[in-house]
Amino acid sequence: MSPQVAGLLQLTALIAALALAYRPLGDYMARVYSSEKNYRPEKWIYKAIGANPAAEMRWPSYLRGVLAFSAVSVIFLYLMQRVQGSLPGSLGFSSIDPDQAFNTAASFVANTNWQSYYGEQAMGHVVQTGGLAVQNFLSAAVGMAVAVALVRGFARSRTGELGNFWADLVRGTVRILIPISVIGAIVLVACGAIQNFSGIHQVGQFMGGTQEWNGGGVASQEVIKELGTNGGGYFNANSAHPFENPNPLSNLFEIFLILLIPFALTRTFGRMVGSLKQGYAILGAMAVIWIGFTALMMWTEFAHRGPAFEIAGGAMEGKETRFGIAGSSIFAVATTLTSTGAVNSFHSSYTGFGGGITMLGMQLGEIAPGGVGSGLYGMLIMAIIAVFIAGLMVGRTPEYLGKKIGTRQIKLAACYILVTPALVLGFTAVAMALPTPADSMTNSGAHGFSEILYAYTSGANNNGSAFAGLNADTQWFNTTIGIAMLLGRFLPMVFVLALAGSLAEQKPVPETAGTLRTDKPLYAGLLVGTILIITGLTYFPALALGPLAEGLAS
Repeated sequence: MSPQVAGLLQLTALIAALALAYRPLGDYMARVYSSEKNYRPEKWIYKAIGANPAAEMRWPSYLRGVLAFSAVSVIFLYLMQRVQGSLPGSLGFSSIDPDQAFNTAASFVANTNWQSYYGEQAMGHVVQTGGLAVQNFLSAAVGMAVAVALVRGFARSRTGELGNFWADLVRGTVRILIPISVIGAIVLVACGAIQNFSGIHQVGQFMGGTQEWNGGGVASQEVIKELGTNGGGYFNANSAHPFENPNPLSNLFEIFLILLIPFALTRTFGRMVGSLKQGYAILGAMAVIWIGFTALMMWTEFAHRGPAFEIAGGAMEGKETRFGIAGSSIFAVATTLTSTGAVNSFHSSYTGFGGGITMLGMQLGEIAPGGVGSGLYGMLIMAIIAVFIAGLMVGRTPEYLGKKIGTRQIKLAACYILVTPALVLGFTAVAMALPTPADSMTNSGAHGFSEILYAYTSGANNNGSAFAGLNADTQWFNTTIGIAMLLGRFLPMVFVLALAGSLAEQKPVPETAGTLRTDKPLYAGLLVGTILIITGLTYFPALALGPLAEGLAS
């Protein structure tokens, strides 16, 4: 069997598995977020934090809950790293430096999981499991809560109430993320991922010296890093490490986990707004972009250009032989079209165009299908922009799901789509203009520029993957990428929740013969075109200086 055919079979199996899980999981999540019943463990949590899950919140209160909880999480995780040397189970590792502790705390709370350290050489069991893994659950639940609040904004009328943040946070964690993670961790252990709390031990000789590894709760952290579209690896090699991702079966299962909830949330959206066709339209737009990017990535990495590629069967540099080009390409697209950031290969070693595809996937806003929660609310923002453009074409006030899209709504949507490009391009420009940051680049020219552009694209879009080759463990990059991660995560949430509140206050607009049907393939095509055009106009000059220039020169 040729590698290309094997790749198509993997992709087909993945699509089939996602299709089977789509309906039951999507409907289940809709019931979770619409339920008025509280389970006993949830009641204990509400009592401990002093929250009333039945109290409805308007968008300012909901936002305060998001920001307050996230701020406390950053402080807690920062302090945990700063006192690591005094904690049990630290494996003898010292406390983390202030700038790196800030970067890591911001990273994991912002669902980015950017790592400027070697996990197996810096973090002990307590920080890894009690700090980082916990935030993998909580940051994902925050994203899902904000997405559900926006959906309620479309579904409700004549009220500014969006639900209760604390109830959404707890239910997303207890009823969705934890049960799936338990099952997923068992599957990964069965595939060969490790799960223990052993100390540092020798595993043999390596180039005349000894090689040492430490164990850890790897399988349990691996499953939530993928399921919650987090991406932080227990080991520096991330999902390329055999302890985290042992074989092709575990590789395909991890890709499935990455895409599972973001795709299924479109069903949840359709169910909660009372129109499954609306959910299918959003799903169709996401699927078209994802399949297109995957096909393009596999084509450019399989392309034979010269004898070295012909012998290897394609661009195998930086890829694990146990995954091959197909398994690596599908993983790379899945992880950069979502906010996951996990990698099973080095994106810096991809072809020039292949590296550009990973970068463009993040620059789209990670909405196909995007991060857990963030992908859905990002796509709904683009849906609003698309109906606005359609309204301009026919001279009609745009409407979406029975809500008029007026000046206030468009201003909030515009602010949302401008935040991330401003952070990415602004920080990249400053880093290239200053003399010190450029010293961190391993490569010069277009590829070196791509390293820095990728780093800020990854940070501001809450992705967390690295292009490799860039030494990001400096005060400059730890601080600026940390700021980009926090602003890139929480500023858009401000505009999303404000938009949700304004939509919930409206009364429904009756559908007429002139209303744009947003549940049809024509609208899904318009939505895809809008996404590609907006991203292209925003990032094309920067991409032309980096991956495009490199690809055309090779």
